[in-house]
Amino acid sequence: MSQPPEGPAATSLAAGRVGRPHGLDGSFYVTRPVARLLQVGIDVTIAGRKAAIVRRAGTEQRPIVRLEGIEDRLGAEALRGTELVVEGARAPVLGEHEWWAHELEGCAVVDGERLLGTVSRLIELPSCEALEVRPADGGDPVLVPMVADAVRDVLPAQKRIEVDLDFLDLGEKRGPGR
Repeated sequence: MSQPPEGPAATSLAAGRVGRPHGLDGSFYVTRPVARLLQVGIDVTIAGRKAAIVRRAGTEQRPIVRLEGIEDRLGAEALRGTELVVEGARAPVLGEHEWWAHELEGCAVVDGERLLGTVSRLIELPSCEALEVRPADGGDPVLVPMVADAVRDVLPAQKRIEVDLDFLDLGEKRGPGR
């Protein structure tokens, strides 16, 4: 017997926003794309209604999609800026050591018992993804790269992420009493 899905099944996932039209058939670029959510056949919710993705082209960074019911350039232009949302239950299963951004937001970032802060969001950098951490003691956000040398363990069910502050070169600047 399979267990009910965890994580994204209970929520909706932002797949991107409608960008400028591409061509005359209703296709459009997707801005801020989550490419793995933008596959032909997946239903998205847009402007309060569901529509299937019927075309997918472009690249992972600049995908082009067309939705069922959007038949021309004017239809695509009318939706420009609208968010595309996928139900968590329809999202592809992630591999080991992969998480959706919403699973990491709000997690405490710690090195042993030393609290660095709380994850405010996951951002994509050119070389890797990084956690933007709101420091417990205030100040500017800290970026923690999602690489093995910086992140020891990710425990979203416990809302906890273990990091190596020495690797991050924050050991002297952050933590209780510092």
